[in-house]
Amino acid sequence: KIQDTRNQPGNKVLFALSSAKMVLNINVPDGYGFVFLGCGVLPAIVNLFISGSVMKARKKYKVEYPNLYATPGFHKQADEFNRVQRGHQHIFESLSDFRAVSFIGGLGNPISCAVGGVVYCLGNYLYMAGYSDNTLDVKTARLMKGGPISMLAFFVNLICAVKYSISLIM
Repeated sequence: KIQDTRNQPGNKVLFALSSAKMVLNINVPDGYGFVFLGCGVLPAIVNLFISGSVMKARKKYKVEYPNLYATPGFHKQADEFNRVQRGHQHIFESLSDFRAVSFIGGLGNPISCAVGGVVYCLGNYLYMAGYSDNTLDVKTARLMKGGPISMLAFFVNLICAVKYSISLIM
């Protein structure tokens, strides 16, 4: 049974989950809405934005659906398209874990995690921009325009999640 007690006096946001054996109350700190925006909503917007680059590349390099990647030897500019597609796919490799640690860590450090969400999104955009730049060496392209900052943001939010989780145990 889920009970929403947001409108009761003294509760900013409180959700209660209860069953015959367990009761869990989560008080959400001030500023937690920024965590939802920075780590939940913004990554979805960034994903939509960078997926537009893949759609443009499909037309430019003539890679039709259902092909996820271009086939070398079949598609004339397979490597060029695949770099765009690979740059876009990168966000999916860590997005679910990033959101999980951000939503947990944000309970203890909402502003740090929200800022981490913005940096994570910027890093994923820069990763895509670097990887899809055919003038750069494929081995280092994703690093050259700032892509690694997404992992820095991930680890900051991971540390916040670990710290908050330990505080629940102690």
